[in-house]
Amino acid sequence: MTGPQIDTLRAFDKLLDLRPSGRASDGRQRFRLKAKRTIGAARLGLGDGVVQLRIAPKVPVDRLLYLLTYTPDRADWKSEQIDAAIRPELFPAIAIGFVRTAEQALVPGLLTGYRHREATSMTLRGRLRVSSQLRTRPGLALPLEIAYTEHTPDVSENQLLLGAIRRLCRLPGLTPPILSRLRRLDAALEDITAPAPGAPIPVWTPTRLNRRYVPALRLAEIVLRGASFEYTDGRPIRVDGLLINMEKVFEEFLAKALGALLERQLGGRAKPQSRNHFLDDKRQLRLKPDLVHWLPNLTGTPCPAIVVDAKYQHGLERANLYQMLAYCTRLGLTEGHLVSVAGTAGDPTYIPTASGPIVLHHHVLDLSLSRQALTIRLSDLAQAIIQARQTPL
Repeated sequence: MTGPQIDTLRAFDKLLDLRPSGRASDGRQRFRLKAKRTIGAARLGLGDGVVQLRIAPKVPVDRLLYLLTYTPDRADWKSEQIDAAIRPELFPAIAIGFVRTAEQALVPGLLTGYRHREATSMTLRGRLRVSSQLRTRPGLALPLEIAYTEHTPDVSENQLLLGAIRRLCRLPGLTPPILSRLRRLDAALEDITAPAPGAPIPVWTPTRLNRRYVPALRLAEIVLRGASFEYTDGRPIRVDGLLINMEKVFEEFLAKALGALLERQLGGRAKPQSRNHFLDDKRQLRLKPDLVHWLPNLTGTPCPAIVVDAKYQHGLERANLYQMLAYCTRLGLTEGHLVSVAGTAGDPTYIPTASGPIVLHHHVLDLSLSRQALTIRLSDLAQAIIQARQTPL
């Protein structure tokens, strides 16, 4: 690699670990390049520093897609819908899945809705924006500053689909038939405003009206959020491709899937990745447990009853135990559950405190299991957590 290419890779220190590794026989510097917790492919850098990077997932692609699209209301999602089994590459599998769900969503026609518009016009439509009229054209009758509501297909859901379509068209490894289907979808959305590169992703909310769009919208969000990195000083980095943070995927999958199981078996309410807990009384030290399950106490008031945190790593570190101890202490719980993707579960860790012992349990959820085995393992995990609550310390 050239010097500018090395500089490009160094800029992506949240994505890659780049270290010198001796010298080659011709005297050139050698480097050891290791991916952190991200998979995908992207074109990084500019000019002489451009690098084409590809990071293959360690888990099978059909399992990865299962994780990506798993939500509580779609717990029986079938990866066979997108032919992942015959697509060993991540990008064709994601593109096939998105194309199929988008085509199905658009069969009845484009979703429409009402949007608020503000414009300058020679005729009155809707209502006059009096303050804007007086501020911009005092004393003039025309043109008019107006505001109106329009029934249009140019809504957030269609904008999200179009943004994902255009991003997928740039991914490497897509076959001509898939590219052709993506372009047909693009043509069907020709009157829709596409999100500008780097702009916030269009916000949408699942409703009865957009229910047929939901599977495609879930995948569209994954595609558009697939490249989110910053320099160490906070400046955003633009990448051309698709990069997926497996740590975030595992955390969200576990929180939503396990939360849904606990709700069905225990009742109460699961709150995946809640950010409303703080360690201090001034609410400056935010706690970020991946799952807090609430159950009613003796008076019927909902209270935290279970806390779970996902760790995309082999085994546990001391810092993980300290973190869970803080969660249990602040939430008033006597036990916490840590779930890693590899390692040995081992015995619980008992921590004596002035108010009594706190028990920290370690569980393992192996993502290399088949989809059916993974579903069974999740159910077993939920049962183990419920059983731990019923076992005296």
